[in-house]
Amino acid sequence: MTVEQQLAEFVARFQPSEASARVLKTVRNMFVASVATGVAGAGEDGIAELRRLLCGRGGRPEAHAFVYGDGLPAHAAAQLNGTQCRALDYCDAMAPGPHLGSSLTPAACAAAELVSGCTGSDFLAGLLVGCEVGARMNLTESMYDGFDPTGVAVVFASTAAAARILRLSEKQTLNALGLALNRCGGSFQSNVDGTLAVRVIQGWVAQAGLECAQLALAGITGPGNFLSGIYGYCHLFGRDRLEPHTVTMRLGEDWRANAIVFKKFPSCGATQGMTEVTLELVRELDLRPEGVSRVEVRLNPYCHRLVGHPFRAGDNPRVDAQFSAQYCVANAIVRGASKLSHFKPSEIRNAAVQELIGRVACVADPALDARGHSAVDVTVVTTRGRVHSRSLDISPGFPGNDLADADHLVRFEQCMEYAAYPLPVDSTRALLDAAADLSALPDARELIRYLIVPNVPAG
Repeated sequence: MTVEQQLAEFVARFQPSEASARVLKTVRNMFVASVATGVAGAGEDGIAELRRLLCGRGGRPEAHAFVYGDGLPAHAAAQLNGTQCRALDYCDAMAPGPHLGSSLTPAACAAAELVSGCTGSDFLAGLLVGCEVGARMNLTESMYDGFDPTGVAVVFASTAAAARILRLSEKQTLNALGLALNRCGGSFQSNVDGTLAVRVIQGWVAQAGLECAQLALAGITGPGNFLSGIYGYCHLFGRDRLEPHTVTMRLGEDWRANAIVFKKFPSCGATQGMTEVTLELVRELDLRPEGVSRVEVRLNPYCHRLVGHPFRAGDNPRVDAQFSAQYCVANAIVRGASKLSHFKPSEIRNAAVQELIGRVACVADPALDARGHSAVDVTVVTTRGRVHSRSLDISPGFPGNDLADADHLVRFEQCMEYAAYPLPVDSTRALLDAAADLSALPDARELIRYLIVPNVPAG
């Protein structure tokens, strides 16, 4: 079998009973994280506009929008839900940047409705194969070199999830994954410039995954050598440094999905470590902004290019703040915390935070590459001339510094507390109970019903 055929066979045949307990827990946490941020993100910038656009286009009501409950064509529901799930940048991620759950969960939910229901076991299978395929298509920082990893690797994740739930054959799945190659794209410039394109790309990826599976089901073919071909993924995006056989090595045994990151703070993954270290210094030193002369943040060049630029609150302040080391550090010192509410535009413009930002300097240090993707050094110089430094090699929520179960529950509760349209209490309980054992669900469409909030204003 070719490597592409091996991948298609895995997507079409793998059973949840063969998965390790660890990856089952990872996927459960991914599902909860993505739907929680989808609910909390429903009231964020750009969502109402996208909702009006998609509802205005009409079409057969095949699937439903999270929170709002709008009946939409399945691909449109996946697009809207994926955009919502990424709006707060508090969803799961993976170094060096792909966000899996916020695309593959909406694609899986839309597929479950499109196929008129599937068992919880089939739904879980879709999430499992989607996570693993996306993780195996993940590249290195130098391979991406400015491409948005979500727009490149996660297209395969959402396609795999949709293909499994739509019950594609191995041949159809091969075509779907081949079609996905042609949907890879997206630029990190969207993040650097602080634009809503960041969350829109996430929605596009959910939409594309579902459509690739639908096209393959209808008989449309894609390149069979999408990995190893002369113009395949390993050449175009792997830059001839990704060996095709490594993508399927120990497939179904060595779960690369376990490298998924769950953020402790509601900002870019590259800011997690610096936020944690800064908060430690605040607590230990009883640090106050008026007592800080300057702060130096050292991070690796890749992360520096993403979050180390001078902070400027532009047209989309939340995105600017989410992807700013200066803002995240200054906010942590001024407020002694990092919460979803701190990234509201009104809070971002807080005078004390803005004044302190000018005293935070970010430095790109290639030496940090050897310590890991999330390694960071923070040095605070007080107005009394005292110097305090802290280093962290593995940020909270990254593999090796995993969040505890209680932390995951706190994340979920923070999303519900922040949401403009929170889930009813009984829906929240039912959703968490169902997520605890997805394979026991008789019909996965129950999950979507729990995610719709009654009496939400019409679009």
